[in-house]
Amino acid sequence: MHLLSEIRQRFSGPLTELAGDANPLLDMILPSQDSKFGDYQANCAMPLGKRLGAAPREVAQRLVSQLELSDLCQPPEIAGPGFINLKLRDDWIVEQLQQRIQDPCLGVKESTEPRKYVIDFSSPNVAKPMHVGHIRSTVIGDALCRVLVFLGHQVISDNHLGDWGTQFGMIIFGYKNFRDEAAFQRAPIVELSRLYRMVRRLMDYHEGRTNLATVEQNIQVQTTVIKQQESETGTSPDKKTKKALRSLRDKLVDLQNRRDAIVKMVAEVEADPATAMLAQEHTDIAAFVLAETAQLHAGDVENRQLWEQFLPHCRTDIQRIYERLGIEFDYELGESFYQDRLSDVVTSLEEQGLSRVSDGATCVFLDGFETPMIIRKKDGAFLYATTDLATISYRMETWSPDAILYVVDHRQGEHFDKLFQTARLWGHQNVEFQHVSFGTVLGQDGKPFKTRSGDTVGLESLLDEAENRALEVVAQNKMGIDLDRKQCQRIAEVVGMGALKYADLAHNRTSDYVFSYEKMLSLKGNTAAYCQYAYARTQSIFVRGNVDVEALRQSSIKLELSHPSERSLGLEILRFPDAVTSVAEEYRPNLLTNYLFDLANRFATFFEHCPVLKSEHPSQRDSRLLLCDLTGRTIRQGLELLGIDAVEKM
Repeated sequence: MHLLSEIRQRFSGPLTELAGDANPLLDMILPSQDSKFGDYQANCAMPLGKRLGAAPREVAQRLVSQLELSDLCQPPEIAGPGFINLKLRDDWIVEQLQQRIQDPCLGVKESTEPRKYVIDFSSPNVAKPMHVGHIRSTVIGDALCRVLVFLGHQVISDNHLGDWGTQFGMIIFGYKNFRDEAAFQRAPIVELSRLYRMVRRLMDYHEGRTNLATVEQNIQVQTTVIKQQESETGTSPDKKTKKALRSLRDKLVDLQNRRDAIVKMVAEVEADPATAMLAQEHTDIAAFVLAETAQLHAGDVENRQLWEQFLPHCRTDIQRIYERLGIEFDYELGESFYQDRLSDVVTSLEEQGLSRVSDGATCVFLDGFETPMIIRKKDGAFLYATTDLATISYRMETWSPDAILYVVDHRQGEHFDKLFQTARLWGHQNVEFQHVSFGTVLGQDGKPFKTRSGDTVGLESLLDEAENRALEVVAQNKMGIDLDRKQCQRIAEVVGMGALKYADLAHNRTSDYVFSYEKMLSLKGNTAAYCQYAYARTQSIFVRGNVDVEALRQSSIKLELSHPSERSLGLEILRFPDAVTSVAEEYRPNLLTNYLFDLANRFATFFEHCPVLKSEHPSQRDSRLLLCDLTGRTIRQGLELLGIDAVEKM
């Protein structure tokens, strides 16, 4: 049973009778923040009273008189101005827990209206190593896939690889001009990565030098605007003016930071004689890269052969990362897969009158946007938007999904807003399009997480460091358990990968978060290690007590909730289905991490106050063993839905 859903359903009839539309009011029925107010609290009488012109306590009384909750709760209590406090019956909690003992899904029911989802996530550019920026899309997308499948939905995971864009033009140009053949033969992906970074650096150098004067000019203009605004407002600006000034100053800081970054980058290139010489020799490198890309797309034999030679090495390198993370995809259809469809996309939009030519480019003009979505440039080249439309068309023709989720950086928000609006105008109205956006991984300085040299942190080095630090934590916290080095290494892999994933998933996905190995590997607080340790504790009890867990589950033992900590733990176990369902409804895995943390906390309190193996009576011992088993199974299942393993010893 989904407990919160059941309680809200019981309120639905009386609220509908009083208010008509009950849905906003049902959202105000939530678990109590303090147990002294019961287990659940309904705060809907206050806004409903205002709407009806009646006293909230009177409205609360009317609601209570119509509720059918006697099989579930003790008589509801009305508190304060009209809060309705609900406390579940102990015998009902016991009955529900008894059912969970034999339930492999721990109370989670499959959806009565299963849907078909396509989930587009991870999607790295394969021409360069995966970096820290890919971790969020990858683990959030994987968690959503797992949760939706667990709820009985059909899920198709598609890794929309960037395998056809300008990055390959950069590698092809680098290969033709800068390659170390011996290095390429020894380690192809290492050399290709070096070539990509070199070409990128030279392109950035010339672009920076070109743009520096413009940035300086913009700084001067912005400074003048601020001074003028300050002189006009005087020493006591109003709230609106203060906000405007703050915005102007923030923009000035951004411009200054951009200027400083360009100056630093240019200086570093010019301080390196070898790189400076290459920069002088290749002043038009950006144009040559675009030419190599255009030749690849036009079917040039040499560039096509190079692309086919490079691609397997790039894919192998990425696959190694996915295997370490335990990530699998149903499909990995890259941008190249859709190239023969792009012209048809433009033709179709033209024929339907949805696009028109503007300054030589074919564009779709959309309500609510200052700029159009360009689907074909003046020179005939297609864009990401064209490929994304072709991808939607293919997915609808091939899979006919009910929903397509894109787990992509929040900075792509406008692109997806335009894409979805265009797709609906194009004829795809009967599908849910959802941009599952997420924030940025930050360093301790509050800026995007970088290495000391200023490079983006590679994902593989991130995984290595997480495992190495986890090994140190495991070695220092064996708690008297006899573990050999092989066992410690295995635990470190599980703890390290789990820490990395959980640290990301535990944050509201739309927020930025500060990366910290120390916090993510802590055995205290809302971390994977804390939850994994709680699970390992449940298993150690069975080992120390020589308990046959399967026999325990098959027995006719009656659960007892004689101590408040037992009741609290049992109630939290029952809330697992609500946590899982909320993730699917809001596409937010942090709702499940929050639940697991709360469950682990309640188990810690239970463990402290309720002896298990040394219980006073055999019946109490067996009951507490069953509570430990339900706790362990729930934590393990919850972690599995997040793509995180658990270990028996820790």
